[in-house]
Amino acid sequence: DSIAVNGVCLTVIEMTSSSFSADVSAETLRLTSLGKLGTGSPVNLEKALTLQTRLGGHMVSGHVDALGEIMERRDDARSIWFKVEAPDNLAKYIVHKGSITVDGTSLTVNAVDGNEFELNIVPHTAQETIMSGYQPGTQINLEVDIVGRYLERLLLGEKAAEKGMTGNGVDLELLQKAGFV
Repeated sequence: DSIAVNGVCLTVIEMTSSSFSADVSAETLRLTSLGKLGTGSPVNLEKALTLQTRLGGHMVSGHVDALGEIMERRDDARSIWFKVEAPDNLAKYIVHKGSITVDGTSLTVNAVDGNEFELNIVPHTAQETIMSGYQPGTQINLEVDIVGRYLERLLLGEKAAEKGMTGNGVDLELLQKAGFV
């Protein structure tokens, strides 16, 4: 079985009625916030989806892309507003009104400015997740919507997408020449 811990997909190797164990690779510890957790740290836990599971957000793989950081927080009666900083190489996949996963929770991006984006967390989400404890400086696991990565690879070609380059793939000019546009 798999379980997501703060959005990180882990394979359960041992389970009891009140606990579980999982192996965590050095890369996972380097790329995620799991290595910063201590005994008793609150976490988001979620069982893996099955084909019969209702999907209440977007497709989340549990393959964390990078760490982000909470830059600002504002509380009001209806929500908690956060400004989040993402690594530069991830920012191109974060779009206004698109989806992003923060510590395993599928959320809607409310605004984007360069490598910073804004989120509003409704009271129910704040109550059911660890997000109510986020403060400026909190590091969070980010997973971007995989659709953007697939589109980039399709449009730019495999080598260009991996290197962050353009060209040699499907682009507007090629589609126009082929009569599709």
